[in-house]
Amino acid sequence: MKDRSPKYSNPIGPGGIEGRNRLLLDRLHRELQGPFTVAKASRHLELKASRAARLLAYWASRGWLSRLRKGLYVTVPLGAQNPAQWSEDPWIVAHHLFEPCYIGGWSACEHWGLTEQIFREIVVFTTRKVRNHHLTVKETLFLLRVIPPQRLFGTTSVWRQQTKIQVSDPSRTVADLLMDPSIGGGMRFIAEIVGNYFGGEHRNDTALLDFVSRLGNRTIYKRLGYLVETLGITSPEILHACHTNLSKGYSLFDPTAKTKGSIVRRWNLRVNVAVSSAEARST
Repeated sequence: MKDRSPKYSNPIGPGGIEGRNRLLLDRLHRELQGPFTVAKASRHLELKASRAARLLAYWASRGWLSRLRKGLYVTVPLGAQNPAQWSEDPWIVAHHLFEPCYIGGWSACEHWGLTEQIFREIVVFTTRKVRNHHLTVKETLFLLRVIPPQRLFGTTSVWRQQTKIQVSDPSRTVADLLMDPSIGGGMRFIAEIVGNYFGGEHRNDTALLDFVSRLGNRTIYKRLGYLVETLGITSPEILHACHTNLSKGYSLFDPTAKTKGSIVRRWNLRVNVAVSSAEARST
């Protein structure tokens, strides 16, 4: 009996591709770096958007492309063991999904060596409006923080493959953590990060105070001053700036934890999480 099954039916490896389709796919590999949209592929392939959309979907179903989310694809290396599960570098995906943006929070801490903790989510600050602050793309978790365009400062360019990506520099990273402790795993983790920052090569007291001032949230001064004093860090300039800029009323030291805790009037803080000088390196 004649075999009428499809010629290419391997569910693991990419299906066959011939003729003009192969030439078009080769063009994508040559000309596009990182994730791309249907519109971008349409321009490079010189096809109508509707035709390009159908072609990309077909290639993805055959394993020649990886679909990151609706309308966003990435080429799959020819040697990929499992094309269906292959995905681009998460930082590159974040750049293409959320630009203008920068990598920050605990993700930036890992990059700069300020923590040895491993976090599953990639923290991204973006000026784009997003519905969900927790997004999963190809099993990569993204934690999103929306900021106004004027807060896109204090970043450094880094290269991931052939893509230039913005990441918060160490001083901006610390300022962001003190404003929003949830992106640093809470103040116990952040105390360790602050200790590492002041005890390491990235310390820059002037830059840190500048970023704190530009963020315009005076609760940061309370948390920073309390940490510098409690961790035994020597920085008269920072302590003076923090005392000078204290806001009235009491703020939570760690808004990610329970609200119970003692009041420290010197810093107008309700200290609901205990930290000690053991969190800091020798400074």
